[in-house]
Amino acid sequence: MPSIQAPFSGNLTASYRGLLAFAWGQTRACAFAIALLAGVAASGLLPGLPVARYDLLVGYGVLLTLLFWLRGWETGRDVAVIAVCHVIGLAFELVKVSLGSWSYPEPAVLKFAGVPLYGGFLYAAVGSYICRAWHLFDLELVRYRPRSTAVVAAAIYVNFFTHHWLPDARWPLAALLLVVTAGSSARFTVRGVRLSMPLALSFVLIGFFLWLAENLATYVGAWRYPYQLHGWQPVGVEKFGAWSLLISITVVLTAATRRPGSRRPGTRRP
Repeated sequence: MPSIQAPFSGNLTASYRGLLAFAWGQTRACAFAIALLAGVAASGLLPGLPVARYDLLVGYGVLLTLLFWLRGWETGRDVAVIAVCHVIGLAFELVKVSLGSWSYPEPAVLKFAGVPLYGGFLYAAVGSYICRAWHLFDLELVRYRPRSTAVVAAAIYVNFFTHHWLPDARWPLAALLLVVTAGSSARFTVRGVRLSMPLALSFVLIGFFLWLAENLATYVGAWRYPYQLHGWQPVGVEKFGAWSLLISITVVLTAATRRPGSRRPGTRRP
């Protein structure tokens, strides 16, 4: 039984190698998101497309999903989680775009109420990251409270709709999320060493990198905030907090489909 340690404790050389291995594993877990954003960036450089760029990206997203499944990088269960993330994301987009929070200014055939179908793949990419990280790092949630965490995560999701008409409860919900995840941790393996991190801290760290990814996504034209329509500007830092809360939904969905010891044979650890 490997011992449980704080992340990258020990001598300096081992910590450095562990950090590099962790970073490489995270990069592998982000493969779908990296490929998707690369496709968005490349599509913006292609002249005279025979179909609308957003429609082309729908097909690209479907092909990516099939490729990851056929190559065994994602299981059928993972694809189901990713599909749910896609649907939840589209619902989120329909409300937010209708309220003018952001927009997809280019024309497309596969576009409903201002939202192209490819928009759901941006949330599917987050689902893919969580699923792949679960496999690659032998992720295990310890002292996790699935029901109470799911209820709070659902309330967080609903609040991102209702705050347009009702008082914004994100700060009370953030405090409640800290309460229901108190004592919960994510255990994972790097270079054969079992490590542990508070679950709430993992939400914050993932939220930060999602905020960085959002800056990159808007820069390559994935969508536009109102203040970016006449030239790109950095995404407001408040989105960092929003992603730190929203990631709880993806983690709850993924955790609900995992079984203890369900790591796939042949999945190489970082």
